[in-house]
Amino acid sequence: MPVELHRIDDRLIHGQVVVGWGHPMALGFIALVDDAIAASPWEQELYRLAVPPEMDVKFASVAGAAVEYAAWDADPRPGILLVGSVDAMVRLVELAPAIRRVNLGGVHHGAGRTERLRYLYLTPEEERALFALEARGVAVTAQDVPTGSSVPLRDVLAKQGAA
Repeated sequence: MPVELHRIDDRLIHGQVVVGWGHPMALGFIALVDDAIAASPWEQELYRLAVPPEMDVKFASVAGAAVEYAAWDADPRPGILLVGSVDAMVRLVELAPAIRRVNLGGVHHGAGRTERLRYLYLTPEEERALFALEARGVAVTAQDVPTGSSVPLRDVLAKQGAA
């Protein structure tokens, strides 16, 4: 079974991912892709504590994830790949072009960010990067929870301060 969801969520592993997405998808693993966390056993242990024992957590840098991606995608269990930023996903897609779908989960308020959905704030640079992903044939949609509506990127960027 392939990696079922390629998600950008600045909170990485948290309840919404584990319970909201993980249980309905019967996840077998989460691949957390983050350069700093991949180098920190202490932080890895903290993230492992948020995941039930039947769910594996794999940690990798962006470059390491590109190397591991084919194996993750061939795993017979459903999985989610998580990154914490648009930049990390763009770098990963450049190195692992098999990624054809990206989910914008939670990218929260910060300097220079504009609210697009209640859970999604983007900078102009991130918007351009997401459009560039689409131009490469990657489907980019926003969806906070599995029961929520999937919103295409063009519709996301047409909204400002939408609920």
